[in-house]
Amino acid sequence: MHQLTMLTRKSLFIAVLSLLPLVTYAQRTVRLGPDAPLRKLQIAEMAISNLYVDSVDEERLVEDGIRGMLEKLDPHSSYSTPKEVKAMNEPLQGNFEGIGVQFNIVEDTLLVIQTVSGGPSEKRGILAGDRIVSVNDTAIAGVKMSREETVRRLRGPKGTKVRLGVVRRGIRDTLSFEVTRDKIPVHSIDATYMLRPGVGYIRIGNFSATTHDEFCQSLTTLRDQGMQTLVLDLQENGGGYLHAAVQIADELLHAGDLIVYTEGRSTRRVDYHAQGGGLFADGRIIVLVDSYTASAAEIVSGAIQDHDRGTIVGRRTFGKGLVQRPVDLPDGSMIRLTIAHYYTPAGRCIQKPYKKGHKQDYAMDVVNRLKSGELTSADSVHFADSLRYHTLRQHRVVYGGGGIMPDVFVPLDTAKYTRFHREMSAKGIIINAQLHYIDIQRRQLQRRYRTFDDFRQHFEVPRQLLDDILAEADKQHIKPRDGEWNQTLPYLRLQLKALIARDLWSVNEYFIIINEQNDILQRALQLL
Repeated sequence: MHQLTMLTRKSLFIAVLSLLPLVTYAQRTVRLGPDAPLRKLQIAEMAISNLYVDSVDEERLVEDGIRGMLEKLDPHSSYSTPKEVKAMNEPLQGNFEGIGVQFNIVEDTLLVIQTVSGGPSEKRGILAGDRIVSVNDTAIAGVKMSREETVRRLRGPKGTKVRLGVVRRGIRDTLSFEVTRDKIPVHSIDATYMLRPGVGYIRIGNFSATTHDEFCQSLTTLRDQGMQTLVLDLQENGGGYLHAAVQIADELLHAGDLIVYTEGRSTRRVDYHAQGGGLFADGRIIVLVDSYTASAAEIVSGAIQDHDRGTIVGRRTFGKGLVQRPVDLPDGSMIRLTIAHYYTPAGRCIQKPYKKGHKQDYAMDVVNRLKSGELTSADSVHFADSLRYHTLRQHRVVYGGGGIMPDVFVPLDTAKYTRFHREMSAKGIIINAQLHYIDIQRRQLQRRYRTFDDFRQHFEVPRQLLDDILAEADKQHIKPRDGEWNQTLPYLRLQLKALIARDLWSVNEYFIIINEQNDILQRALQLL
């Protein structure tokens, strides 16, 4: 045994010696000192890939090593594969290349919910309600194909052609369409409409490359309709590009106003100021936020609050005050590395506390807020006195170190979202029932409700649809407790009506309806 160990050690020593020329080359290339940590890492990687008892995937080995290093840092530094980079960038770039349909998978079949206006599918005559059953003569229906694989087959470079087999209600034969792929816009503004005379509403879903242009168009539309007060909805907005947030704030602040500044250990301070001449620099502003409002959305909220430019309404925001820099790698993968903090005009860093390497605890923060009672009572929110700051004009007290605390707190209505409703939503019961209903009733609904206003005033969710949902829940062993069904019904009816409106018109009409019971928005209207 001792002899075997000695032989093994000798073999390992000889093998490592054989690797030394590579190590020396790497050391010379990046000018490593003999004790440099990177030299140690290189020797470890080469030893594993050349000496390990089983074969290893060297690319995967390096990726795991990168992830391992990043996991010990802050919660927002991360590594993404080339495929993940593409999927992550598309919503922020403002477009992708494909056929231009919104769809969902119903009973293992792709159901077209909407065609993109002016997009390639609409131009070729594909309609909402169509079922795409084949792509380039390959079946995609009834074959248990993953959603990712379905999307991969539909998307492709601009100018390429794809043959689609389509089943349409009322037509026996399968229809064939040849669609030329094109750039498809991805909109970051979900809704723009007048809440009441003089009061306009804009909901931003994220901050992308096209958000500023979309926002200016929305502002112009609402001003032409007489808007004097803007309700800016940033609920559930997870952020996006810092530059887009600066552009949005620039339209709302006065010339010279500091919007945000960034600073890090190796990154000098950079200030971002409003240029002046904004489209809505003087009207009244109310900003809606919640615990999922984060990053770039918090930059806009913090700038509005610190300059006493408007009123923040809702619940404490997420608290992401870290700036990530993308580091592109040769194979298309990317490291997003935190290089700085961003600070609001009053000097607040709103990044909430975290422990390096404890991403799970960080991710559970919102759940912990619910358990602590913070989402239902403002008195449960506590800030250290050391994090006290003052707004720049009215010198009101505000706090850093844990998101943006709203000026007007709105408690979460836990009675509205019952356990029964949450479990049905998680299982997809509600959305699947709604999609099945709209698939069958679309033409009848379009004939009955010629305008959205008519639909909004007169449509009522049929009892049969509610019964179908209840029956499916029972089939999946999800049962309401005493009184829970009646407690669930009001919001369920509103949700179904909003989803049906979305599929008949657009996401704008969805928010017009669903906002009727949005507690944060309704509280904002009370302030007016």
